[in-house]
Amino acid sequence: VVDKGKGDGIFINTAGVGIVEYPYAIAPQSIRPGDVILLNGDIGRHGIAIMATREGLEFETTIKSDSAPVSNVVLELLKAGVTIHCLRDLTRGGLASALNEIAQASGMAIQVDEGLIPVREDVRGACEILGFDPLYVANEGRFIAFVPQGKVEKALAILRSHNTDACGIGSVIGRSNRNMGLVTLQSQIGANRILDLLSGEQLPRIC
Repeated sequence: VVDKGKGDGIFINTAGVGIVEYPYAIAPQSIRPGDVILLNGDIGRHGIAIMATREGLEFETTIKSDSAPVSNVVLELLKAGVTIHCLRDLTRGGLASALNEIAQASGMAIQVDEGLIPVREDVRGACEILGFDPLYVANEGRFIAFVPQGKVEKALAILRSHNTDACGIGSVIGRSNRNMGLVTLQSQIGANRILDLLSGEQLPRIC
């Protein structure tokens, strides 16, 4: 991101050329009813860590960013024969925004369980103090993968070999005129609510 009038250096555009090794499209349009949504670890740490550093905030524990490469994990899943219908990193806008973008692009309804989404207690506490929702906080080493039910066990074994917090958080419900493109969050007390796209900015732009 370059401020207006500050681009006074040399900018080089690059392109990657490769071989298509997997014959199926990994895209929102490929998700199917019954697909399970897998998350590769706890959420919210990166955004809170950046905010704390920028603003000079101190908490009881030091919150470290979750920044990490994810390509090696994804390649391991593919090489193990895990069919991945859709992948999305959870950077700007966090988990909630990624789910909404996929639901809207596919026209499918998605339901996730709040109680299954891993958020560390120090991150949850910081979010409560700052008035943030961890579902919308940016991450740098987190992604969601939509996989068919029959591949969940194998996929989770691989994901948990890298991060023990990896888990299933929900599923694709299907498509109907009533719920097309909606994301529903089941709360820890069993109530359902629509998980919308965030209107406005929750955090300063960090990615």
